[in-house]
Formats: sequence, C-alpha cells, structure tokens
Amino acid sequence: MIRVPALRIALAGMAALAVAMGIGRFAFTPILPMMQDDFGLSIVGGSWLASSNYLGYLLGALAATAWPMRSRAVLSGSLLAIAATTIAMGLTENFTAWAILRFGAGVASALMFIAVSTRCMAALAERGRPKLTGVVYAGVGSGVAAAGLLCLLLMQYDVGSVWAWRVAGLAALMAAVIVLPVLGAIVLPPAPATDRRPRDRISRHAGLLVLCYGISGFGYIIPATFLPVMAKAVVPDVSLFGWSWPVFGAAAVASTFIAAARAAAIGHRSVWIASHVLMAAGVLLPVLLPGLAAVIGAAILVGGTFVVTTMTSLQVAQEVSRGHATRLVAAMTAAFALGQIIGPVVAGLLFDAGYGFSGGLVLAGVLLVLSAILLWRAAPGKMI
Repeated sequence: MIRVPALRIALAGMAALAVAMGIGRFAFTPILPMMQDDFGLSIVGGSWLASSNYLGYLLGALAATAWPMRSRAVLSGSLLAIAATTIAMGLTENFTAWAILRFGAGVASALMFIAVSTRCMAALAERGRPKLTGVVYAGVGSGVAAAGLLCLLLMQYDVGSVWAWRVAGLAALMAAVIVLPVLGAIVLPPAPATDRRPRDRISRHAGLLVLCYGISGFGYIIPATFLPVMAKAVVPDVSLFGWSWPVFGAAAVASTFIAAARAAAIGHRSVWIASHVLMAAGVLLPVLLPGLAAVIGAAILVGGTFVVTTMTSLQVAQEVSRGHATRLVAAMTAAFALGQIIGPVVAGLLFDAGYGFSGGLVLAGVLLVLSAILLWRAAPGKMI
C-alpha cells in the first residue's frame, strides 16, 4: 500500500473535521435565526435542539471508549451519517424529527472527531510531523466559517433554512468522497501496549483534566449556540449580524496556528490555561458592554480559544498518558459533551426566567476562571 504523505493526511483531516464540527455540530448555530424566521422557533426550542445534538455527542464519545476507533468503518459511517442527517433536516418541519436528527448528527460528530483525531495524530507523529496537527484542527474553524458564510449568503437572497440544511448536507457528502480515500488509506502503527505506570496518580490527574475540559464545554457553548441570535437582537440587519458566525470561525482558524507556535515555546498546558482566561473574557464581554461590537469581540475571543482548548488539552492528555491516550481522550470528550448539554438548557431556562443571556454567560465566565486556576495549580511541580 502507498504511504500517504503527512501534508495530505493533515489536509484530509482538516476537511473531515470541517464536516464533523462545522456541519454536524455547528451548522445549527447560523441556521437558528433562519429557523426562527421560517418556523417561529423559540430560544427555548432552539436550546433543546442544540442540547439534543450535544447529548448525541456525549453518547458518541462514550461509545468511543468501547468501539474500535481506528476502524475505517467508523470513520466512513460517521461521515456519511452527518451528511444524511443534515440533508434530512431540510426535508421535515416536525420538531421531534429535528431533535432526533440533531441527536444522530451529534453521535456521528463525536465518533468522527475522535476517529480523525486518533488517526491523524498517530499518523503524523509516526511520520515525524506532529506540528501539522494544527492544520488538522484548523478544520473546525474552517467548517464554522464556511457554514456561517453560506447562511449569510442565503439570508441575503431570502433563501430559507430548508435549503440551508440541504446545501450543507450535500457539501458534507461531497467532502466524504474526497477525504475518505485519503484517511482510509492510512496504515496506522500498532496500538501501544497497556500502560504499566502506577494508576492512582494518573487517574487523579486525568480526573482533573476531564473536569476542566468539561468546563470548557459548558463555557464556550452558550455563545457558540446563540451568538448570531444575540447579534440579531442588537442589529437586525443580516448584512451586519450575519458576520458574527464567520468571524467566530475565522478566529478559530487563525488561533490554531498561533497556538501551535506558542505551545512550542511555553507548553500546551500554559496555552490551555490562557485560553480559558481569554474565553472567560469573551463570554463576559456582551454582559459588560452591550452592543454589536461586544458580540463581535466575543466571537473573536471565544472563537479564537475553543479550538485551541481542544487542541492543547488533547496534547496534554497525550503527555500525561505517554501515548496511551485513546480512553482518556474519549472520557474528556464525553465530559466536554456533558458541559455542552447543560449549557444551552441552563441558558434557555435563565433566558425564559427573565435574565436574558447574561445569567448563563456570567456563570460560564466564572467557571472558566476557576478551571484555569485548577489547571495552574495542577501543573508539573504542583501536581495534585
């Protein structure tokens, strides 16, 4: 079998994560204002649809602890499932059907994220090109930005959410045709042997990583779910509020490359800690300074840190487990997903109770600061 070059692997992984996260996970965010106009979908209803997707993501991450994530079948099946469930969102107007489809897309997104991460990180490390991991994770922001630009274009031409879902699903299907031959052709090195280090110390440290990564999920998900809605509430002109989500994605793309360079200088854990502090500033900004500029600032700060948090935290997991990270990555992803499930529901309930989005954003900001402190206190030399 032909050995796949490292750059080709990184670019295919980038495209795969653009589908998994930009479409399977976050296409709902820029389409939500369109669904509000088309179907009168409420903030609470949108919260439950978002949480349905995140519940699926949680269960997919839990399934990854038992399923063979190095299998080509998991990779191809999850990618095709994202395409199918996304297209189907544009073929029905039933709320229950939407919830089921978003749930299915969440399951597939988690499986695909872990499969792509595991496959690409192992292949790039084996080829001596670990820095190309930043290219892979740039796919998250690229997918977010592409979905946002698509919805911005469709809204300007008065095309509704029905066609937004269909076009996004067809884009996922086209991507599958391109990336599956590349990622499926990777011959992975053998899985590492069972870790024989003392397990009590590892489990304590791993538990803290799982907790802090779960807080990351709760912290970023409120703006990541409602940012365009928040922007629309301030400025209803689509040519203005419609840019909030593409800016979020563009910040995510740029941050992966900046963070890779900083991590080489100061370490992955330090970048993770800094990301939590900046993310906290981002979620609090619309509370402290109401207006479109604050929402765009939040898009830059949160968009510029949520992928970095994922990228650096998974690298910390690799360092802690010394190559035996598959189960720890799956557990961290599950905690992240649990935070995401709780976040939109809490935000929706507080919004319905009269607190607007401020209640959820303040809570998220406080938790992010606390998690940064925990990560700092558990740094090498201060390990709990």
